[in-house]
Amino acid sequence: MEFFEVIEKRHSIRSYKDVPVEKEKLERLLSACLKAPSAGNLQAYKIYVIRNQKIRYALGEAAFGQHFISEAPIVLVFCSLPRKSASKYGSRGANLYSIQDATIAASYAQLAATALGLASCWVGAFDENAVKEILGLEEEKPIAIIPLGYGAEEPLSPPKENIEKIVKIIE
Repeated sequence: MEFFEVIEKRHSIRSYKDVPVEKEKLERLLSACLKAPSAGNLQAYKIYVIRNQKIRYALGEAAFGQHFISEAPIVLVFCSLPRKSASKYGSRGANLYSIQDATIAASYAQLAATALGLASCWVGAFDENAVKEILGLEEEKPIAIIPLGYGAEEPLSPPKENIEKIVKIIE
């Protein structure tokens, strides 16, 4: 699939078929994440791949009852590693760069999913402490939960702002 077609086809999908994701597709998606740029190439993030149904359900609960999360056969949880980034960049690394690293990798995951014929949805609304407890996290800071699988819906593209409202060109 051509890159701009991937961008056009990527949608937030909240309903998934009961079909497993092939190991090869998951490996390609995760490899794409590792190619994402990161501050100082530290890759100050960690990706948790959750297949366990009970844990997926618990993550849906932690996400304020967004149970479509547990419908997906795989849930990815992207976490920042503030201490790793801080080792090179101090507080800006801990409070910004590590979060950017995790979000860029998560964005790559969503684009790769679309290119592979998979569906995903960015979930940022969740109880951070609950996710940390569910996954047994200590240093990691959960940034995004991304359910992954074959979509059971094809939503229409939501309206977007005109480019003139978003982009300011300064010459």
